[in-house]
Amino acid sequence: MPRFFAAAFLFTFASWAGLAAAQTQQAAQPRPSTGSLVRLTLPSAHVDQRPVDVWLPEGYTERARAGQRYQVLYMHDGQMLFDPTTTWNRQAWRVDAVLDRLMREGKVEPTIVVGVWNNGKLRAAEYFPQKALAYLPERGRAAFAAARLEGGPRADAYLRFLVEELKPEIDRRFATRSDPAGTFIMGSSMGGLISVYAFAEYPQVFGGAAGLSTHWVGSFEANAAIPLAMFNYLGAALPPPSGRRLYLDRGTATLDALYGPHQSFVDLIVRERGYTDANFLSRVFDGADHSENAWAERLEHPLLFLLGRRAAPAR
Repeated sequence: MPRFFAAAFLFTFASWAGLAAAQTQQAAQPRPSTGSLVRLTLPSAHVDQRPVDVWLPEGYTERARAGQRYQVLYMHDGQMLFDPTTTWNRQAWRVDAVLDRLMREGKVEPTIVVGVWNNGKLRAAEYFPQKALAYLPERGRAAFAAARLEGGPRADAYLRFLVEELKPEIDRRFATRSDPAGTFIMGSSMGGLISVYAFAEYPQVFGGAAGLSTHWVGSFEANAAIPLAMFNYLGAALPPPSGRRLYLDRGTATLDALYGPHQSFVDLIVRERGYTDANFLSRVFDGADHSENAWAERLEHPLLFLLGRRAAPAR
């Protein structure tokens, strides 16, 4: 089996397994290695109901009572973030362990994580940037929506859920920094696409975003039309850099092997919009594949870039 077809098979299986996880593991409560999880299940006018797991670091309650405010990192594919014993592939980002270590080392500001579960078979429909579809040829747009988006895009509705329903509830229940400078969004693969899309569509909400192994190809094989649509969308919609941070990366193995030329072109678009090393970082991890284990191994890089302590400006 050729390498790209093998990668496509793995990714297709991952999507199917994610659906199975969403349908059969609703009662599976992840157990973080440190801190605690609060499970929310909110009604929504925009999306199907799904679990949301909020990770609180150790000492949260006492520090919140003392006036500590916490940055908030919103993450997609919430069932894959904390506990590998509850995931379909026995892998997880282990974000609780990595973030706990970085906070204990004083490298990252106090932060809570909001893990939003994906919606199984509607994952691609909710995660593919909806306004980028306008840049696809009409015939290709219809075929892509039928093949990959379960008939139609749902990303704008998903972002409305995050911004209009979930974020106000998080800010009401927890001791958050609710401003853009304290609000971030992150995901991998299709989750990377929706993170960049949220950053572009709601710059007044999200001050930073990270896309790991961002799935620019939008499909299971190399193509030009979908990446070109994303390039055109980002060229028109990417917000100005002031006060913002954007992190992108990719591996070089399995599905990530498709991303090289597209990531390089996105890097050029971001730079042309005025982003510098101070607010944009793009990394390549040689040999890294398309998996939660790979993202866990390099997770500290986006966490440090988005959430890390910044030196006080010179006077």
